[in-house]
Amino acid sequence: MTNVLKTFIFLAGLTALFMVAGGAMGGQHGMMIALVLAAVMNLSAYWFSDKLALKMSGARPVSEQQAPQLHSIVASLAQRAGLPKPAVYIIPEQTPNAFATGRNPSHAAVAVTEGILRILSREELEGVLAHELAHIKNRDILISSIAAVMAGAISYLASMAQWAFIFGGFGSSDDDDGGGLGAIVMMILAPIAAMLIQMAISRSREYLADATGAKICNCPQALASALQKLEDWNHRQPMNVNPATAQMYIVNPLTSSSVAKLFSTHPPIQDRIQKLMAMAAHGRP
Repeated sequence: MTNVLKTFIFLAGLTALFMVAGGAMGGQHGMMIALVLAAVMNLSAYWFSDKLALKMSGARPVSEQQAPQLHSIVASLAQRAGLPKPAVYIIPEQTPNAFATGRNPSHAAVAVTEGILRILSREELEGVLAHELAHIKNRDILISSIAAVMAGAISYLASMAQWAFIFGGFGSSDDDDGGGLGAIVMMILAPIAAMLIQMAISRSREYLADATGAKICNCPQALASALQKLEDWNHRQPMNVNPATAQMYIVNPLTSSSVAKLFSTHPPIQDRIQKLMAMAAHGRP
């Protein structure tokens, strides 16, 4: 299934979810409002999801003068991948991690934490950045960015519903479709929607980015070594990130239960490492 089709299905499902929630909170009038809101949010997510994702992560742009080595690596890898050089950002966070965002290769950005610059060797950093450029090359970062924005919006609406339920908002005594029922529906739908968003992003996206990234940097072992370091650090010191954006990072920045891992968009690190080492053993790339 192409990323264009996956994006369409995701946005269509989200629109339906908003309409159902709007109908539960305000009847037919609420459903129409939700439809308009969903349309505005979908368009906004397409054009501004990269900026919002970067803002939610606290990332800040850095110039070549501020981070010459980082810019040099990104420029070199982008040339190898046949891509325009993306914008470069640094996240003021000591736990090592990274992500890419943007709606297409011409409007893309890569963001790395301060911690990743501190603990990885140059070869390992190249592997991580090659993985992120692979997401851009494979054109699968748009759906991740939209998912992050939409998941955050759903959480916000759920929070509004909770407060409305507490203070008796949403609807009136003659509106049987609104009131407390709408708030309850939103409170239930929020975690379900977040789970569905995670499941909508296929785990194969990460495997493909690993394989493509290994070819770009020409060193599967370096990427495998970096993944192990990042996993160890994020397990010991999880990042304080919005759960809606967790799926965008190269490794899961949040700790999770065994049950939650079943629905994670991140494949097991050891599986990813084994695939990369198999590539190296067979002389690929």
